[in-house]
Amino acid sequence: MPCGSNMEIPQGHTNMPCGSNMEIPQGHTSMPCGSNMEIPQGHPGMPYGSYVEIIHVTKKFGEETILHDIHISMEKGKVYGISGNNGSGKTVLMKCICGFLPVTSGKIRVGGKIIGTEIDFPESIGVIIETPGFLTNLTGMRNLEILAGLRGKISKREIRNAIKKAGLDPDLKKSVAKYSLGMRQRLGIAQAIMEEPDFLILDEPFNGLDKHGVEDIRTLILDLKKQGKTILLASHNSEDIRILCDKVFEMDGGRMKEI
Repeated sequence: MPCGSNMEIPQGHTNMPCGSNMEIPQGHTSMPCGSNMEIPQGHPGMPYGSYVEIIHVTKKFGEETILHDIHISMEKGKVYGISGNNGSGKTVLMKCICGFLPVTSGKIRVGGKIIGTEIDFPESIGVIIETPGFLTNLTGMRNLEILAGLRGKISKREIRNAIKKAGLDPDLKKSVAKYSLGMRQRLGIAQAIMEEPDFLILDEPFNGLDKHGVEDIRTLILDLKKQGKTILLASHNSEDIRILCDKVFEMDGGRMKEI
């Protein structure tokens, strides 16, 4: 399942994306994802080979329209940025892509499969949405071992490598309760990448990081891009967007336009 949003897992579901504060066994709120995915066949009006297709998506809560006819595509090996103020609809769109929220109209296709129809959640995705949540009495390594054990796809070696890539020490004995905000953010990034997913959604991945940490994660994101990952990120920092993104969209009042 995805990881990183305060949402409950639907009954019987064991394969959701990763990176949002979700209610997982024993209070866990993040978990990894990663699996081979089919290459999409494209949709009329979308570039051929688009890995992610958001096709005329509207989302309403009651009578209030949060997303207005969003229509974009994303390709492999590219970084896409979303800028916008709080309440502009960025996080709601990300949750819809992950399958956390159903769309009111339109459809979202990831890896050739329609979310909510053909699959409940993207099959190879790592996600950070809002603040990553962990079992604070355990070490970072032990938290990720528990999460990885839910799917059984990776070994301790892959977990250790992900933690190192995120700039942490996998042998650190300190509990997560004693982590700084920046260390927790790095751990959240490690859980998002540890199963080497094809698609990453990173909502404000630089929160809590100092200057050195920002440079580390920028380098990591660019390395993931070179590996052919599709990356969608939101950041309030225009410099992050300028340095990292191949294409940038602005969200304002639930409407999206390329800038």
